[in-house]
Amino acid sequence: MEQNSFYKNSILLTVANLTTGMLGFIFSIYLSKVLGPEGMGLYGLVMPIYNLFICLMTAGIVAAISKVSAVYSSKNDFGNLFKTIRTVAIFNLIWATIVGILVYLAAPAIGAYWVKDPRTINAIKITCPAMVFIALSNILKGYFYGSSKIVMPAFIDILEKGMRIFVIALLIYFFKANSLSSLVTVAYIALCIGEFQSLALLYVYYKSLTRKIMIVPSKKEGRAQLLFDVLVVSVPLCITGFLTSIFYTMSALVVPRRLVQAGFEYSTALSMIGKYNGMALTIVTFPFLIIQSLNTLLIPDLSQSMNKKDYYSAARRIKEVIKLVFLIGICTSVICILIPDSLGQMFFRRNDLGDYIKIAAFCTPLSFTSGTMFGILNGLGKQNVILRNSIIIEVIELICLYILTGIPSINVYGYAITALVVSSLSLILNLYEVNKNIELNLSFGAVIIFVLIGVLTFYLLSILLPLLSGINIILKNIILIVACFTFFIGVSVKLRID
Repeated sequence: MEQNSFYKNSILLTVANLTTGMLGFIFSIYLSKVLGPEGMGLYGLVMPIYNLFICLMTAGIVAAISKVSAVYSSKNDFGNLFKTIRTVAIFNLIWATIVGILVYLAAPAIGAYWVKDPRTINAIKITCPAMVFIALSNILKGYFYGSSKIVMPAFIDILEKGMRIFVIALLIYFFKANSLSSLVTVAYIALCIGEFQSLALLYVYYKSLTRKIMIVPSKKEGRAQLLFDVLVVSVPLCITGFLTSIFYTMSALVVPRRLVQAGFEYSTALSMIGKYNGMALTIVTFPFLIIQSLNTLLIPDLSQSMNKKDYYSAARRIKEVIKLVFLIGICTSVICILIPDSLGQMFFRRNDLGDYIKIAAFCTPLSFTSGTMFGILNGLGKQNVILRNSIIIEVIELICLYILTGIPSINVYGYAITALVVSSLSLILNLYEVNKNIELNLSFGAVIIFVLIGVLTFYLLSILLPLLSGINIILKNIILIVACFTFFIGVSVKLRID
């Protein structure tokens, strides 16, 4: 990819992700009103199970297909590219169907003995078709991202998120759902319908594109070789994603029990988790959509640079992205620490989220920067490194959560302390691996300066805050957010700190 193309596609994908994120926010707000804190906690118990088996079916496929698409597209070798997509689609369909059937049959045992809440059984069953739909749609997304076809897939994602509230409201009315169990089940039915819609539209767009492409005769690889080329990238990522999901699922199941042991009622523990993970963390991690966009496009971009042995361009791109993500993390911390109560009221109409938002915001500079290392290491072809480091991090995360959330005075805030520990360690380990291949020459002094600019920004906005006390809360928050990002990034660019 050319420099302008990378940032143009990054902006397009970021705008699309921000739009879907806003729609996701609206859906979360609507869902929190329908389910309440306990229902959000129950909903959150099913999601790790869902993500766990999705990882087993399809983790790494988007990255692998985007890498293959970037290389084949640069050579105009569309014959092998389309043959790869067909081969992987058949493999994924068979594999995902087998796993989906097994999960459906095991749902009663998973709900009763693993999650230990029978109210989740029907919701777990409903997720099985959605898993198959995602396994197939991820192949198509990998092709679109690798070949820089960003706009239509982004529009399809926006459409799917936009329809979800309408679908869930219709389903609640149709099924006359009123219990927490039925409401959570209906929420996952809406998710399943949305994933099918996305798959159908992505396939229609894929067929319309491929009909227009002239395939130049070339040496065709065998299906086994093409599948191997994809699996050699995706399998380590699949194992990484699966193990990460296992640890995440274990954490999601361990924390309620540890809170109960710390002296809280089970329903209270679920409510606390729902407020932190389902509400506060949703607000704090909203800008992470930008990091996800950059990761998606970093993989094919760095793959092409490494394929050409253009290490200078690769190093420059990595430094640019790390700097941008770190700045976004600092701005997020400033805003969330400055007006946590206002953000909770604005998005969820609740007055009890301020402390959760504030504590979660302290580690965003490190967690955001750590998050972008996934795309960097993938683009450099370091899937095995990702696997090794992820296992180390997840083990430490589980241990920290187990210890911290069982302490009554810390309780659910153990999530935030754990995030700070694991983000720091993850960033150190991954930067060390990157520097073994590409010398980045990152400046610790620049980090200190950015932090000081963040402190200055917080101080200036705290002076501005009382002057906005008489205006609408939404307008006030928007003014502060725009002022924070404009001032902070403006000063950072003006100083030209690398």
